[in-house]
Amino acid sequence: MEIELSSLYGQDIYTDRGVYVGKIEDVSVDIKEKRISGLAVRNINPYAFKVGKKKGVIIPYRWVTAIGDIVLIKHVSRRRAAEEEKEGEEEEIEK
Repeated sequence: MEIELSSLYGQDIYTDRGVYVGKIEDVSVDIKEKRISGLAVRNINPYAFKVGKKKGVIIPYRWVTAIGDIVLIKHVSRRRAAEEEKEGEEEEIEK
C-alpha cells in the first residue's frame, strides 16, 4: 500500500469493531527499512487505551488494517495493548 505521509496527519483511528481510538498527530518512519513503523496518536479514548498521564500512544503500524477517510486498526484489548507497547519499548532499548 503506497500513501503520502501527510495524508495521515489529523485522521481519526478506529478499531475494526468501531471503537474510536484517537487522532493521528505524527508518523514514525523506519528509514533503514523504508516503511512506517508507528502512528503517534493523541486524544486517546480512555476506553480503548489506558494512557495514564501520557499525552498519547504510539500504535504499531502492523496493527493497521485499512486507510481511507479514517484509519482502521485491529481491535486489541487494553491488556494486550499495554503488553505490546512494553515489548516495543524494550525492542527500541535493545537497538
